[in-house]
Amino acid sequence: MILVDTGPFLGRWLRGDQHHHEAVAAWEALRRTGGPCATTNFILDEVFTLLGRRAGYGFAAERARSVYGSRTFTILRPGEQEERAALELFEKYSDQKVSFTDCISFAFLRARRMRRVFTFDAHFARAGFQVWP
Repeated sequence: MILVDTGPFLGRWLRGDQHHHEAVAAWEALRRTGGPCATTNFILDEVFTLLGRRAGYGFAAERARSVYGSRTFTILRPGEQEERAALELFEKYSDQKVSFTDCISFAFLRARRMRRVFTFDAHFARAGFQVWP
């Protein structure tokens, strides 16, 4: 299973995004392989907030409905244990300005022994995860 981070969603849906072409190609590759994909409610919160600000709240709401109605994604919900572990990581990586959402993802991935992340964010590689593409 691969965890999908914020950047690939934004790149897919925003033509002006710096990763648009790469994101579209990577999403197509994922679709062809049919591998299981997951994301978290924290990531989706970030995605829909940023989409709303950049492309309009109606556009963001449409994309949210499509994700919540999708059979492609498993939406994972970190619990209090991961949130507390994320707080430790948030302090640890403060010099790198890593978002709390990323720290939640790090803690969640570690707790579930997941390694692969679909992201354009270099923080994941620095934290020891396998970044795709």
